[in-house]
Amino acid sequence: MLFVEAVKSLEKLDFVVEADKLIFKHGETAYVTLNTNFFSLSDDQAVVQIAPFNSGGPNGVGGITLEGRASNIKMKTDKKGNISFSMSVIGNGISANVSLSLPQGSHRATVTVNPNFSSNRITFSGYLVPKECSTVFQGTSF
Repeated sequence: MLFVEAVKSLEKLDFVVEADKLIFKHGETAYVTLNTNFFSLSDDQAVVQIAPFNSGGPNGVGGITLEGRASNIKMKTDKKGNISFSMSVIGNGISANVSLSLPQGSHRATVTVNPNFSSNRITFSGYLVPKECSTVFQGTSF
């Protein structure tokens, strides 16, 4: 049931991936708080928030918050029912290719943000939920 809800949210372009784990470019891992670490998409508005610290940072919640407009959005389902979702996101402070994978039968997703002008890739691992069901707290954006 949660998988079906997650797929509908992807199709409607109205979802949040609430991350409990961040994976950095060299494989370093940080276990983080779900409600302050997330990737969201609402229509064509994307938000990337990384807040591995308890407070402070440019966004006021322990990290950074970047917003941008999503384009070139594509969704594919393979023969096993696994879903791949990709897009480009451009805005103040962000220019990146974003890819999301959702395994068949699960609402646990991974989102990889690959910046276009650096190699500071980051992967969010967490739960894909409809935006209306999300409990995230968005900090101040760039």
